Amino acid sequence: MPSSYNLPELVKKEIDALVNAGYYSSKSDVVKDAIRIFLHSKKNLSLAAAIELYKKGEVSLGKAAEIANMGIVEFKEMLKDYGIKRAIEAEGASKMDREIARIKRRYG
Repeated sequence: MPSSYNLPELVKKEIDALVNAGYYSSKSDVVKDAIRIFLHSKKNLSLAAAIELYKKGEVSLGKAAEIANMGIVEFKEMLKDYGIKRAIEAEGASKMDREIARIKRRYG
């Protein structure tokens, strides 16, 4: 993903003006805030981003729900509605057996 983008000159001047006026400490802060507000106002885009990040395994279920501005249960339902199967990680049986044995030894 590129770390720089081309913006129209007027937008660049507006960003500079906001920083110079003291509303933001850096140009980067202006852009981050603008994108955050944009995604917050476009719920479908926040959801699309959350689903895509979750599908790629780049974020957890909880983080994806947070990105989509919804609870985990609601996000699970959205995944189901979109036909996306959740990967449920489980410990291997041998690891679980070792843990049970450790607990029995410790607590009798």
